[in-house]
Amino acid sequence: MDEKLRELAGRLGIATEYTDSGLKAGNHLVDDETIRFFAGVLGYKAGNNEETERSLRALDNRRWQSVLEPVYVVEEKKKVFDAVLPVDDFEGDFGLKLVSRQTGSTEDVSFVVTVTAESRTIAKKEYRKAEIEITSALAIGYYEAELKTSSGTYKTLLAIAPEKCYLPKGWERKKLWGYCIQLYSLRSRRNWGIGDFTDLYNFVDVCRHAGADVIGLNPVNVLGHCFPEEASPYMSISRLFLNPIYIDVEAVPEFMPEDRYQIGADIADLNAAEMIDYGRVYPLKIKVLKTLYQRMKEDPDRMEEFEAFCREKGEDLERLAAFQALYEDKWKDHWGGWRAWEKEYRKPGTAAVKKYCREQADRLGFFKFLQFEADRQLKRVSEHVRECGLQIGIYRDLPVGVGRDSAEVWSDEGLFLRDSGAGAPPDAFFPTGQKWNLGAFNPFELKAQAYRPFIRIIRAAAQGAGALRLDHVMSLMRLFVIPEAAGKPGTYLMYNFEDMLNIVAIESHLNRCLIVGESIGNVPDGFLDKIAAKNIMSMSVLWSERWDAGWGDFKAPYQYPENVVASVGTHDMAPLKMWWFGYDIALSRQLGITASDEEMRNNYHKREADRWKLLKAMDENQVWPEDNRRHGDYLFGEGYPEGLEEAVHRFMAKSNAKIFLLQPEDIFQVDKQQNLPGTDRDKYPNWRRKLPVNLEDFENSLAYYRNVSAVKRER
Repeated sequence: MDEKLRELAGRLGIATEYTDSGLKAGNHLVDDETIRFFAGVLGYKAGNNEETERSLRALDNRRWQSVLEPVYVVEEKKKVFDAVLPVDDFEGDFGLKLVSRQTGSTEDVSFVVTVTAESRTIAKKEYRKAEIEITSALAIGYYEAELKTSSGTYKTLLAIAPEKCYLPKGWERKKLWGYCIQLYSLRSRRNWGIGDFTDLYNFVDVCRHAGADVIGLNPVNVLGHCFPEEASPYMSISRLFLNPIYIDVEAVPEFMPEDRYQIGADIADLNAAEMIDYGRVYPLKIKVLKTLYQRMKEDPDRMEEFEAFCREKGEDLERLAAFQALYEDKWKDHWGGWRAWEKEYRKPGTAAVKKYCREQADRLGFFKFLQFEADRQLKRVSEHVRECGLQIGIYRDLPVGVGRDSAEVWSDEGLFLRDSGAGAPPDAFFPTGQKWNLGAFNPFELKAQAYRPFIRIIRAAAQGAGALRLDHVMSLMRLFVIPEAAGKPGTYLMYNFEDMLNIVAIESHLNRCLIVGESIGNVPDGFLDKIAAKNIMSMSVLWSERWDAGWGDFKAPYQYPENVVASVGTHDMAPLKMWWFGYDIALSRQLGITASDEEMRNNYHKREADRWKLLKAMDENQVWPEDNRRHGDYLFGEGYPEGLEEAVHRFMAKSNAKIFLLQPEDIFQVDKQQNLPGTDRDKYPNWRRKLPVNLEDFENSLAYYRNVSAVKRER
């Protein structure tokens, strides 16, 4: 690779080589074409040596083109930011005014200005860089800062971060447990064929009775209105708002018993189905909710609450509603998503979009109503968590990216990497890597916008939650990005890690929310230590807590890290019973994910050895139920070991992990996976499986009772 191109890649944060985390880790050299492509995506041309050199000069000059950067993220113990000023300014007086974005109050601050040795002559005028250190104490949060010098007044956003993320009082003495649930999968006798916010409300009572303190929740962000079968909770159209499919229609204040008369049979049919039929559930709910919206408009008190909600959510809600209404109008005639719309509709704020919003105000009002009611019902759950005394309560999940055909990207296309999306290189669980096609922030544009889009999505997910899981937390440091064009290789793109960490810490404190980082996959060396130092918990699953990079014995409970949320697996992994029988191995071969019968046989041989290792770990740690000891070696064909899930749950509950989450799929011996990464619904019914037991019957189930008792014994 040309040294100038290598230098440009380093300056832009584009990795020129990387190592994957497959079972046989491989090193990958990134080709010049990929480097040039992503340099262009970031706004720096590198098609030839001349363009590369121009881009390097532009980067050299970048900081000297403005007095202040758009944002400074600093820790409260050292509040220092820089400024580029004409040398003459240093002979005059300086003024600094800060206005808190939390309280609106003006802060009187003391500060010291230090002139550095860095200088640059621009248009025959000499400029120097100064460091400004605020010596007054400031509360954690965001401040609109105004710097006055003899040459002018300059503004920036100052973010004051705590040294570490928020931890609940007495955290060092806590050892909690709870559940990790996929809300859509909750089966109940009362819902309309999919779990909803009332099921979640009732699940809080189940937790209270059992002594559980955490409810890990799959992402509940809004998905595409016109394609309800596109059901992945990680492919949202906006991480700022909720999925209306989770609204309990019968809990909407305007609902009347007679609203069920004509659809009662449909509800019963959807409720009884083994799989979630999104294509019927969502339209049915929307049809009734439209009637309820019209009724709400006749109620002055509800309209007052609704209008207050719309004012609070502001432009973000307006844009979501406009996007949904436009999409509903255009999807049948414009294949290819919003990028195929007429030019005047491809971004908000145009005269055509403004006119459309005025003319379609009532339709936009309906989409806003969906968010108003979803927000009200989820807040009701959060209030119930507090009433029931759960120490953590709702533990929400913030997806790493957003759908590229989404309201988020449509609202601000320049904020996202163009012609490319987020994914992952090969790792131990996904040996071929993953192409998620998710919209990813452009790190340069994100900072130019003072990180406000990142702050908004963190805050939207943290509000009302006791804990927040950052999906693929490594993206705070780096994200694997892949061109949209088929067959093109990807590479890692670096982000402003310290800034991103500190913003997470600010929002953690402002929202009193514990932060957890989903750290399964290709984790950079030293990364876990860095987030642990910031009080960000990691995730730990049984299948990854093994010696010799996943080939050796299972670690004993006392060998688990402490600052983690532990579970047996995740929604992307085979549940315990499926794993035991190797059904996932057979499925992988059936779908062509495993390339050959020989590879499948090798996987079976490894699984047989892994089963022996799992039994050995259960034996050595004496976690088998006393009334149901191991009866044999359980070779293939000998059935499922009675009491295995109890033993495994007790094993995990004994671990050092601060939090242990059970998956209902393991309690009730589900032998099918919720999601099979790398497949669409034409190959596998992802995100559609209901639990085999009604929520109302959990506490009457012997399997539930025994597994919960096994966990409580060790927690």
